[in-house]
Formats: sequence, structure tokens, C-alpha cells
Amino acid sequence: MPVVQANSATIKVIGCGGGGGNAVNRMIKSGIQGVEFWSLNTDAQALVQSEADNRIQIGRDTTRGLGTGGNPELGRAAAEESINEITEAVAGADLVFITAGMGGGTGSGSAPVVARIAKDAGTLTVGVVTQPFSFEGRRRQEQAKAYIEQMRANVDTLIVIPNDRLLDAVKTNTPLQQAFLLADDVLRQGVQGISDIITISGLVNVDFADVSTVMRDSGTAMLGVGQAQGTDRAVEAAMAAISMPLIEHSIDLCSGIVFNITGGKDLSLQEVSAVSDVVTSMAAPDANIIFGAVVDENFTDGIAVTIIATGFDLPEENQPPPRGQRRGDGGQFPPPPPQNVGAALPWNQRGGGASPPRGGGSWLNRR
Repeated sequence: MPVVQANSATIKVIGCGGGGGNAVNRMIKSGIQGVEFWSLNTDAQALVQSEADNRIQIGRDTTRGLGTGGNPELGRAAAEESINEITEAVAGADLVFITAGMGGGTGSGSAPVVARIAKDAGTLTVGVVTQPFSFEGRRRQEQAKAYIEQMRANVDTLIVIPNDRLLDAVKTNTPLQQAFLLADDVLRQGVQGISDIITISGLVNVDFADVSTVMRDSGTAMLGVGQAQGTDRAVEAAMAAISMPLIEHSIDLCSGIVFNITGGKDLSLQEVSAVSDVVTSMAAPDANIIFGAVVDENFTDGIAVTIIATGFDLPEENQPPPRGQRRGDGGQFPPPPPQNVGAALPWNQRGGGASPPRGGGSWLNRR
């Protein structure tokens, strides 16, 4: 089991509503270390089923423990009613992740309120949320869009995972339940990719202040995850993460990058350097890039790379020019590395203990 660093930053994950609560349950079962979990819901029955040690039933008077019926304004009112409990939940945290499945009532309405409270307290606040699948209906899509914008105004960094893009990388006969589990697990990876490099002792450790520099007030972020095995596993895993469907824009348009490399005892510094070379060659020369490397004894013959690219919505004058275009100081972005080193990795279901195919497979069974 990875070793948690002493005196590391205090990190809390708050799951809002049903989708956020499910994601928290998934994180707890996966064994994320050094993180305090909270589940927040209007539905008293859903909280009973939560794996989190810390639970808040919001809006006892507003909803009487019966949920919101899909109405985000009821979710917002419930969170405002319980503002004291939420304030106590975020107290003492250096970093708060707020996770929710946007489009429903409790998650959509409460997550921006929780984010506002955390950010007002001076806590580094990161939202990791999903957009609903198209088959969930237009009303849910529109609600998600509106409340994602509210989240964006109340967090330092917002990672939005469009569930429809997950479908681009799974088989057409993927069962419905597995599709939702897949979305939960991507939320997990977004949180774990950041938290591990802060809390877990590894080959390369990252100070919380470094993470804060990249992620504070950085706006929209995107998440990519890749895994590979074999001789060229480092380069292939890095390329898979960068070319993942969730990365909707080239990373040379971002202002900052946090990436995490996880491998077994055989993870070498040369492989860490190879991953870093791929990422830095694809990014802007003046992008702020930090990374960590973690050894997990459960890994055998594989490397996993998680990339969070931040600052896509900074003012245009602060954005680096696209790769290949000359900058005002005469510099030029380097060309990307060869694209034939590894294809994007297919998304696989967790469980069974089977290894992903050699040469690639997105990383969904990290713990």
C-alpha cells in the first residue's frame, strides 16, 4: 500500500447529490489515501447507503429528507439552509474537491453553494463534475449547463467530464449500469490524480504550494488518463492520456499542467523522464508544469499517467499561442512527438484483476 506523507495537506472530497455520492463511494472502495470524504444529500435514504464517514443531510426543512424531485433550485435552497454544517465540513481544509453529477436537483443546486463557501474560506477549491448523457434528456442537459456555469464562478479549477465523450471509447453494447459506473470512476481518477502526488510518498513528490500555484484561479481544466505496458510503456501511456476523448482541446492552449505517473517497483527515473518529455513537448513553453511519480506495489508491468491541464478559459492575451506558431519573443513551439507510439487506450471496466491489453488501455483499475 502506498505510504501517506506525514504533515501533508488536508484534503477533503465532498460528494453532492446522488452522482457525487456514488463517486465518493467509488473513491472510498478504491482505497484513495490521505483524503477525508464527505457525502451531502437531501435524500435521507441515500445517505444511509453512503460509504463516507462524514454525512450531511441538507435542507431538512426544505425537503424533509425526501429529495428535490430533480429541481436544482430546491437543491440550492437546501444547501443555503444548511450553510453552517457545510462551513464546518470545509473548515481546516487546504484543498477541497467538490464532485457532482450535474443535471439533477441536489447535485446541481448544492455544489455551487458548497464551492462558494469553500472558496470564500480561502481553500483551494476544485470542482470535478459530469455532464449527463444525451439519453438522459434535454431538461437534464439544460439544467447541467446552467449550473456548471454557476460552479465555474465559484471554484478555482473546474474539470467537466462530458459523459457522451466516454461513449466514444466504449463498446456499443456496454450495459447502462456500466456506463454510469464508468463516469463515477473517471471522477475518481480526476481526484486521485491530484491528491496522490500531494499525499503519497513517491519517486518525485510535489509540494501543495506547487499544486496551488497551477490550480488556483485557473478556470476550466481537462482530464486525460492512460495506461500502457511493455517496452515503450512510458511514452505510450503519456500519449494515451493526451489523446483521450475527454481532452477536447490541444494542451498547448492551457496555462498549467499537473500530471501524475504511477507504476510498480520497476518504475524507473528514465521512464518518468520519458513521460515528462512527451508532456512538455506538447505544451506551451511557458506553461507551468508540475508532476509527481508514485510507486504502487499493486502495479505489475504497467504505467499509468493522469494529466490535468488547466487555464483553458484565461483571457486571450494570457493564452500561449498554438503549437507551431511563433511567439512575440521569436520563440516557437516544438512539434509534437510522433503519433505512432501508441493509440488512445480503450476504456475498460474495473474488476476481475485482469491486465489491460499490452500497448494500451485506459486506466480504470488503479487500486
